Amino acid sequence: MALKFFQKPEPDNSDRVPPGQYLAKGFPVLTYGDTPQINTDNWQLKVWGLVTEKTFSWSDLMSLPHHEFTKDFHCVTRWSKLDVKWTGIKVTDFINLLDVDPKATHVMQHCYGGYTTNLPLKDFVLEDNFFAFKLSGDPLPPDHGGPLRTVIPHLYAWKSAKWINGLEFLPQDELGFWEKNGYHRRGDPWKEERYGG
Repeated sequence: MALKFFQKPEPDNSDRVPPGQYLAKGFPVLTYGDTPQINTDNWQLKVWGLVTEKTFSWSDLMSLPHHEFTKDFHCVTRWSKLDVKWTGIKVTDFINLLDVDPKATHVMQHCYGGYTTNLPLKDFVLEDNFFAFKLSGDPLPPDHGGPLRTVIPHLYAWKSAKWINGLEFLPQDELGFWEKNGYHRRGDPWKEERYGG
């Protein structure tokens, strides 16, 4: 790993960096496929499956409370970035708008461009999780998932879906894009759940 871009964590940060990870000096961009370009005037977030189906506009989402978040970010490709500053909307605030069937146990995140990733509902509906629309005070750039992405800080970053536009509530686990291609179903960085499982 090139020391120009990555470094080993200092001792005072070692408890914040999961096993096998290096600290990124910048904020790397890793994307499979083309980067969608979505105008907020046309952006929508649809919910379906074991939930009362609804479609939210950008203004619908922006009417919810905004919060500042400072979170560490861990990529499965072995880099981490500490203290990333985001502005967003708590998943817990959004979920309060929905009528979710008690039989729902998992959620599939769907994205512009066709990307999907799965989560147990208990991993999705947490106070620390949010929909991010700003990065370091500026509108979230398309390369980092703008106009909107989820941030699920306690799991590897492929679970923080870029360009989110749909949530499908499911009665069982189903595999998303990277999970079908060999990544772990859950992706806990502290357990090094990178592949398989």
